[in-house]
Amino acid sequence: MSLSDLPGPVPDPAALRGGTATALVEPLDRVRTLWITGVVLINVGINAAFFGPIQVLLGQQAAHFDEGQKEAILALVTGCGAAVSLVANPLFGAFSDRTVSRFGRRVPWVLVGAILGAVGLVGLAGAPNVAVMTVLWCLVQAGCNGAYAAITAAIPDRVPVPQRGTVGGLAAMGQTVGILAGAVIAAVMAGNFASGYLVCAAALLAGVVLYLFKNDDQPLPPQARPPFSLVRFFQGFWVSPTRYPDFAWAWLTRLLVNIGNHMVTLYLLFFLSDAVHVKETEGIEPAFGVLILTGLYAVMVIITSVIGGTLSDRMGKRKPLVIASSVIIAIASLILGFAPTWAGAITGALVLGLGFGAYLAVDFALITQVLPTALDRGRDLGVINVANSLPQVIAPLIAFPFVTYLGGYVSLYVAAAVIGLLGAVFVVKIKSVA
Repeated sequence: MSLSDLPGPVPDPAALRGGTATALVEPLDRVRTLWITGVVLINVGINAAFFGPIQVLLGQQAAHFDEGQKEAILALVTGCGAAVSLVANPLFGAFSDRTVSRFGRRVPWVLVGAILGAVGLVGLAGAPNVAVMTVLWCLVQAGCNGAYAAITAAIPDRVPVPQRGTVGGLAAMGQTVGILAGAVIAAVMAGNFASGYLVCAAALLAGVVLYLFKNDDQPLPPQARPPFSLVRFFQGFWVSPTRYPDFAWAWLTRLLVNIGNHMVTLYLLFFLSDAVHVKETEGIEPAFGVLILTGLYAVMVIITSVIGGTLSDRMGKRKPLVIASSVIIAIASLILGFAPTWAGAITGALVLGLGFGAYLAVDFALITQVLPTALDRGRDLGVINVANSLPQVIAPLIAFPFVTYLGGYVSLYVAAAVIGLLGAVFVVKIKSVA
């Protein structure tokens, strides 16, 4: 990456001395354990705030408003929130790229995002109707995606390529611990979703504290920032597939794998209650069943994300592990579809964790190697993160008719497997990364 690769006017070479060189030039020094811990904790907090509500709390609140329309309400709320995240993630990422602050580019947006998300969660605890519930969940999505966009961009800012698989794996571990923490919160607070939202808000705020004080975020001096143009700013969100084909293929493969994964997890609470009949057959409350499955899944993701990321760094290869993990995720979907029993659900959760842990770590490392420019890492990773958020819009639209009209959970999970396998196929199109 050279200065001539950066969009807009080329910064004055004098501006690249000191902190700016670290902010814009490919990092070479390995990051410290304390810095990695801060990144991990932010991922824990964000994902606890996301998945506690998504897995249980929003579903319970939907049933509280209208038991007969709970599926439709949940699809509406999560779909609207995901639509907001489609805008928030790349927008906050682009804002952080251009931020001139003595605290650095990413830190201010981690803080702002966490505060917005916490405010939304506190509001959800007292939401009087579906409309207010939807608006507040959109606020949570905006805040959490803002914080996530900033902390995700901090990794290629600070972590050298040979360490990115390892750090990506540890960040994925943090995401998974956050998912598990969210499930624990939701299960412990079962029947009292209002308290669950408050605990999720506290977890989100607590997660950012270490990073705020120990971040090594390098400031961007004003002279190194290109002049602002509204037209150019919005044009920048389109990354040409012709000019950057590897970026485009990486985006598409992540989109497909995540659509399949969201189709599997969206109705997990209702799958356990209505298809597995876990309460009648095993004497387990569905919300507690979600906790058990999430715990098993989390253990596998923690193990395989760390191992997969480290193995990828040592191999110097990304694509073979991404393809293999995508296939394993698809197999997990088929297990759930054709074995709608408690034993089948446990097996599916273990296999899903096995595949998704390695996928999260290695695919993230791959993506950081196909980013178009150093100056726009936050924006471009925000565009990539659309492939994480867009499935939350698409998956309910696909899943709802399958569950309701097109054969139920068997057909839903078969469709999820097929979509995920397409993601594995298209990885081979990426040429600049082994």
